[in-house]
Amino acid sequence: MRRRDFVRTAALGPLCATLPGLSRAWGTEGWRGFEVTTRIEVLNPTGTTRAWIPLPLVEDTDYQRSLGHTWSGNPETASAVRDPRYGAALVVAEWPPGTAAAPTLEVITRISTRDRHTDLSAPGRVGAEDPATLRRYLEASDLIPTDGIVEATAREIVQGTKTDLEKARALYEWIVDNTFRDPKVKGCGLGDIKTMLETKNLGGKCADLNALFVGFARSVGLPARDVYGIRVADSAEFKSLGKSGDITRAQHCRAEFYLAGHGWVPVDPADVRKVVLEEKPGGLPLGDPRVQRARAKLFGAWEMNWMAYNYAHDVRLPRSTGTPVAFLMYPQAETAEGRRDSLDPEQFRYTITSRAIAL
Repeated sequence: MRRRDFVRTAALGPLCATLPGLSRAWGTEGWRGFEVTTRIEVLNPTGTTRAWIPLPLVEDTDYQRSLGHTWSGNPETASAVRDPRYGAALVVAEWPPGTAAAPTLEVITRISTRDRHTDLSAPGRVGAEDPATLRRYLEASDLIPTDGIVEATAREIVQGTKTDLEKARALYEWIVDNTFRDPKVKGCGLGDIKTMLETKNLGGKCADLNALFVGFARSVGLPARDVYGIRVADSAEFKSLGKSGDITRAQHCRAEFYLAGHGWVPVDPADVRKVVLEEKPGGLPLGDPRVQRARAKLFGAWEMNWMAYNYAHDVRLPRSTGTPVAFLMYPQAETAEGRRDSLDPEQFRYTITSRAIAL
């Protein structure tokens, strides 16, 4: 087994930050540290085998900072790369034919996080975002169109609003009121919002419901983006909104919209619907105080017991022979027989674990 660190495998700037002393330079007030370990095993490989594991946000934010990454396993090659459009970071590994009967790879990443809150009642003092970035997050993706039924529905929802904040609030409240979390949906859902609206089936999970917010917002001129990630710790407030230890199935997509003066504002209507369904056996009505508390909080705030991966859509996996993935939130693998199903452990075995670390 070989072991290297990313300082020696890829020059990606902040992605390769040295671990010692980093948290002391930043200060630790309000910050918590986590170590997340992703281990994959590709079963019954044929031909050339490749795997891709998402890494957390490269750029440090006011709610998440990278503390570095290491990897171990038996690939012939492995490196950290970035998606050219969205900057999403990932590890790509390759096993040529016959080099490993059981291709394995383990990636350990360390981050620090602190809870995020935007005071929308106060004047904003955040500097303006790069116009090119705002244009990017007004564009459509394969599964998030900004015309047709998406635009028509959104314009009906925001009718009578006067400001971008009022638009965003109207869209958020409509999603909370009109959608539902569907436990039968596989994984986090597909995010195919056009089909959801055309079929009037507004059930789904986070990648569906929060994609609705993003598509609606973009269609009425409000920059917005999905933020794909994974829960890394129990919630201090809502038992349904946390996961610690084994987080293999704890992937979660959130959303943001851009508001001049405030920057990127966090929202999560999908988690409000998760509280409705899962906070209490049998579910809760929208009028329950716990739901009302989540509804108020999740327009402008995130509890950071969660790690953000990226904002990417329609991702072309480096050296892949398959089609792009709609979003990069799960480990991916493929062999000569094609792409493995990331949600089928009989084809592609992986575990993700999280533990708290000292800063």
